[in-house]
Parts: sequence; structure tokens; C-alpha cells
Amino acid sequence: MAKSGTTTQGLRTAIERSGYYPALVAEAVEAAVGGEPISSYLVHQETTFDSNEVRRHVTVLVLTGNRFIVSHTDEQAADAGSPSPYATTSTESVKLSSISSVVLSRVVANPESYTPGTLPREVVLTIGWGAVSRIDLEPAACGDPNCDSDHGYTGNSTADDLSLRVSEAGDGPEAVRQTLVFAQALSEATAATSSTSAR
Repeated sequence: MAKSGTTTQGLRTAIERSGYYPALVAEAVEAAVGGEPISSYLVHQETTFDSNEVRRHVTVLVLTGNRFIVSHTDEQAADAGSPSPYATTSTESVKLSSISSVVLSRVVANPESYTPGTLPREVVLTIGWGAVSRIDLEPAACGDPNCDSDHGYTGNSTADDLSLRVSEAGDGPEAVRQTLVFAQALSEATAATSSTSAR
């Protein structure tokens, strides 16, 4: 399930509709947003199955004029440190100028008959701002098949701070549409920030 929009009240309503500890999630997100006007937001809840346990997770993404705010809330079962179930919530505030990439991957059924405007079957929104990077390394080689020298390693580094998968089958078509709307708003905001700072 994903909900998007542009107002503070709309954000609170979307968090309440997710039904996932709304008072806790809303308080954390609203404290991070402060008094800034909201340009766009996305609320996404997902349920996962871990052995015999069902775990829920909600991600709230908020775009303001200057910042991108991401909030995660997870529920945890009772453990040695806590005799009762508990939830953890975290928020991170990122300057728009720090966002290095906004990647939107679309999965489209029957691409040979694709009609512009048709919703993808699923989308994956990946946002990078340099807090987490993935490095893929492999041994370097030269063009000589008989060479057995050590050429060191080659690879690449990929920003991978947040990845959110939304599918029509699992989340519904409206959730896919809302993710596309938020991704476009974030892309446009980071582009505007880049062009302003380049002047």
C-alpha cells in the first residue's frame, strides 16, 4: 500500500490509513519535517514473513523545499532485551543537494504492445545520497588469454541508500501510480537544486 500527496494533513491521513502504529509514525515524521511545507510524500507499508513470524514495516518519504526525509518503522517480537513486542522508528533528513541519484526502474508486461501512459507492472525506486554505498569488485584481467599476472581488481561503487519496490499485484495500481508521482517530484526537485547550485 502506498499513499502520496502534498499536504501535512494529507500526510497524517495517509499514515493513519496505513494502520501501522499511526501515532508513533506520525509523531516521528512530523518532528523531522518541522514547520516546512510539504511538496510531496509517499507512505508505503509492506508485510514480510520471517519463519513463523509476520513482520510489518512502513516507510514514509517526504519532500520539502530543501530536504528529503525518510522514516522507517519496524515491529519486533519480544526478545531477551524486551519481554513484550516493540517497534523501532528512525528518521533521516537529507539536503536535496546531497542526493546523487534517483533511479526508477519500471517492469512492463508485453512491451511490444506498450501504450504510453500504461502503468508498469512494478516499479523500484532507488535513491542515493552517499550514506550507504555498495562496492562490487572482481579480478582485473588483460586481453592476453595466456597471461597469469596479477592485474589487481576492478569494480564499481553504487549509491544504494534506499530501495523501495512497489508492485501492482502486491500493492495495487494506485500504489504504483503514487510511487511514480513521488519519484517525478523528487527528480524534478533534485534537478532544480542542481541547476541553482551550478549558477
